[in-house]
Amino acid sequence: MQVEMTVNGQPMAADVEPRTLLVHYLRDHLGLTGTNVGCDTSSCGACTIHIDGESAKACTMLAVQARGADVTTIEGLATNGELHPMQTAFMECHGLQCGYCTPGMVMAATSLLAENPNPSEHEVREGLEGNLCRCTGYHNIVKAVLAAAEGGSQ
Repeated sequence: MQVEMTVNGQPMAADVEPRTLLVHYLRDHLGLTGTNVGCDTSSCGACTIHIDGESAKACTMLAVQARGADVTTIEGLATNGELHPMQTAFMECHGLQCGYCTPGMVMAATSLLAENPNPSEHEVREGLEGNLCRCTGYHNIVKAVLAAAEGGSQ
């Protein structure tokens, strides 16, 4: 089937099998490997991307379901070589350890702040509950999101 969508601001088109998951289309067809495959059940959130500005898990969505959509992956957050403020906050607040969950966590966090620009710590924790990290205690992840919300990191 023909799939056409905008990915990170660029129009993309390809023939894919109807059963191709969006995460595999992004990784295997487009080479955007920042979107990780973690669990294939939407439990971990490692595959979180934005579709038409909304946070979505690419492991449970078919590529054909994203036809005509505007898709943003972790690779699309940086502008002109400059990290997105959320990426900077994660780096400066040490919001990562092994890094496997980080792209999905950053994508979920940017979506969270788009909906709620000034969240409380509780709202951040609640807003990220669909994204799992097996390495951290989430403290620095929450700290990074709050720092990005404040417009700086600590």
